[in-house]
Amino acid sequence: MTQVFLELDHERPERLAPACGEAVLFSSKAYDKTTGNEDAALFCELPGSVTVLAVADGVGGLPAGAEAAATAIGAVRRAIERAVERAADRVADRAVHRGDYRGESDTLRSAIFDAFEDANAKLLEKGIGAATTLVVVEVRDGTARAYHAGDSGAILVGQRGRVRFETIPHSPVGYGVAAGMLEPSQTHHHEERHLLSNCVGSRDMRVEVGAPVKMAARDTLLLATDGVLENVERRVLIEQIRTGPLIQAATDLQARLRLTMASVDPKLPAHPDDATALLFRTAPDRVRGPVGIRLQAEPRERTPREGGSRDGARRGRR
Repeated sequence: MTQVFLELDHERPERLAPACGEAVLFSSKAYDKTTGNEDAALFCELPGSVTVLAVADGVGGLPAGAEAAATAIGAVRRAIERAVERAADRVADRAVHRGDYRGESDTLRSAIFDAFEDANAKLLEKGIGAATTLVVVEVRDGTARAYHAGDSGAILVGQRGRVRFETIPHSPVGYGVAAGMLEPSQTHHHEERHLLSNCVGSRDMRVEVGAPVKMAARDTLLLATDGVLENVERRVLIEQIRTGPLIQAATDLQARLRLTMASVDPKLPAHPDDATALLFRTAPDRVRGPVGIRLQAEPRERTPREGGSRDGARRGRR
């Protein structure tokens, strides 16, 4: 099952209904905008208890921001579909009863890289200067792994508030925090907070890939655009999402963002922007130890053709 979310304006968070766990999304345009929301998101469940999440933010001030974000999310969706089809083909050519799918982790990893490159090529071909951020996280076998370009980010938080991983924003301010030159609390006031050092739609685009990190049953994964990350303090963000019902965490987070953007929060300057947050927790029975990471595709049933050759009849779910 793949769900794509484009140009939304949620009044309240939307509860998704995955079989693999719990997921909640909100995506809203800036309150002072006359145009639409330039953020986009994706949530995908694959056979074998594999989940892929993605968020994109069309770069403001450049042409066709919403189209750029949609291009990136569409590239992720297509790449995943191709990966599942390739995995099904390979499974059909093996001794399926052995259940040996461990090599398929490379298939999904390659597909995600392909999505970044495909989206980048498409935006460059347009020749209008459109660009977007993109962050993708794959969750499988009790681990989470992030891929990103730009300042949309992902953070994995334990129930007690321990940060298991956090992406580094590809921006001067993000690099400053990573290098210890800036405190996270200083980023909200920094005059260069809006600058990007990397994005999809650039000839110099690069994709940063994190290591697979263990994801426990009660951990919370958040993917968010800078409209979220710039309008709430990091410590407050962690506190709000680490525990409690996920729908309530998303509701409280969205309410806090609105207060900040409306200049009600005395501690933070207002940065009105489109804001998208995708929160996810894995179902307890779906979390396993870091054994072989695999993309499981349902096998294609082999049927004989004329002349004695055999081919696979598609049975794979998307």
